[in-house]
Amino acid sequence: MAARRISSLLSLSSVSSFTNASLLSFGWYCSWGKGISRFSTAVASEEPIVPPVQIQDTQLLINGQFVDAASGKTFPTLDPRTGEVIAHVAESDVEDVNLAVSAARKAFDEGPWPKMTAYKRSQIILRFADLVEKHSDELAALETWNNGKTYEQAANVDVPMLIRIFRYYAGWADKIHGLTVPADGLHHVQTLHEPIGVAGQIVPWNFPLLIYAWKVAPALACGNTVVLKTAEQTPLSALYVSKLFHEAGLPPGVLNVISGFGPTSGAALASHMDVDKLAFTGSTETGKIVLQLAAKSNLKPVTLELGGKSPFIVCEDADVDKAVELAHSALFFNQGQCCCAGSRTFVHERVYDEFVEKAKARALKRVVGDPFKKGVEQGPQIDSGQFKKILKYIRSGIESGATLESGGERFGSKGYYIQPTVFSNVQDNMLIAKDEIFGPVQSILKFKDLDEVIQRANMTRYGLAAGVFTQNLDTANTMMRALRAGTVWINCFDVFDAAIPFGGYKMSGQGRVRGIYSLSSYLQVKAVVTALKNPAWL
Repeated sequence: MAARRISSLLSLSSVSSFTNASLLSFGWYCSWGKGISRFSTAVASEEPIVPPVQIQDTQLLINGQFVDAASGKTFPTLDPRTGEVIAHVAESDVEDVNLAVSAARKAFDEGPWPKMTAYKRSQIILRFADLVEKHSDELAALETWNNGKTYEQAANVDVPMLIRIFRYYAGWADKIHGLTVPADGLHHVQTLHEPIGVAGQIVPWNFPLLIYAWKVAPALACGNTVVLKTAEQTPLSALYVSKLFHEAGLPPGVLNVISGFGPTSGAALASHMDVDKLAFTGSTETGKIVLQLAAKSNLKPVTLELGGKSPFIVCEDADVDKAVELAHSALFFNQGQCCCAGSRTFVHERVYDEFVEKAKARALKRVVGDPFKKGVEQGPQIDSGQFKKILKYIRSGIESGATLESGGERFGSKGYYIQPTVFSNVQDNMLIAKDEIFGPVQSILKFKDLDEVIQRANMTRYGLAAGVFTQNLDTANTMMRALRAGTVWINCFDVFDAAIPFGGYKMSGQGRVRGIYSLSSYLQVKAVVTALKNPAWL
């Protein structure tokens, strides 16, 4: 029980000065002269500022109750700052997945959630958002503690966006309706948009709360029930907010949360015959496995938000100082642990040398350290596996002939910190230019003209996002159409909002999250055709 009740001893009042902003877009961190750049020369405070947070919920949430795993097993969840254990969390297996799916099935088939008025559903979702707002400081601290992202990011970006997304979809709940279809004049034809049923959802560790919201909010707004599997590295915040959902009046079985590992509970959820729809966010390699499991079971529809190797293109007319700052944020945001990170920085040859020097200087000024300290821009990577993988890619870049401009080593002697790393003279065939590193490693490539950079930017198996920095409208219009990516940011990057759809081309996934587009993933369309007894008047 001790692991379930861990609290810090420091006062919450000490962080109130920088938790007031309610920011609805990651783009705040990428705005010129604002956000992350204002901390570029900051010195981190001597002591970490940690709001009080209690870890009470480490079990599985099934049918509205926190319960131990059927096997009694637990696994440790770690603090990325130190590698030390925060708590031991219940480890779900096939039996637990069966229980969770059974609860969701019963709640959908027999419970009140899909049958209640859409307005009443929206009121419950709105009450949940209000509770999250009330507990936002603790939730941000928990997200930082378990994930390693900076507290300033968690408090000013992640938690406010979570609230925004649920309020956005609460607004959609009572606006989902079908159509009347003109047909042959002999029949009345209408369509019904109905919830799809039990939604299985698997979320990653890089944005635990945000991607929880991207998946749970539209599913519940449409009247579905959910079984959500957390990432094994970051289970704590999903369990915390799901308890708040039940405090808001969510009926038992509507939202079930399980923690565990991919080959066991993840595979069981993906292949479960009683799961009607599956949503997954993670690596492309795992996405392929998830898709195969879903197809082999009951052909359930699957949405996938997968990996990326996004180009960030700096054109010859760029204001270099602004371009450097934006490219820096596009890559290093969230410790580089973003699927859409601008990890291939293409720079026109006319400004290449100046850009490289200034990108190096900016990386050297980046403040790395305890994410609870005010002024820190970069915390630790998520775990030892990711830490070792990133260092391996850095060695590969050096060995393949790229020029190491800055970084390249671990930072400090404890935890999973890596120095902000910049490579120049990167070639397209190098692993650091082809593979998704998912870490603070910027690769800068040189190009001569637009036709060349379009061809090279598209020469990848991924197509999640792209960024273009130019003052020329014709260039912007050309690039936005030519780049094969689900999102193209022009003179900005990482600008997200609940209403903006997000998803990938090619092997970056299928389907879209956020906005109106995600609703169709959680609805079925039924055509109803009724013969007219006296159609002549038509």
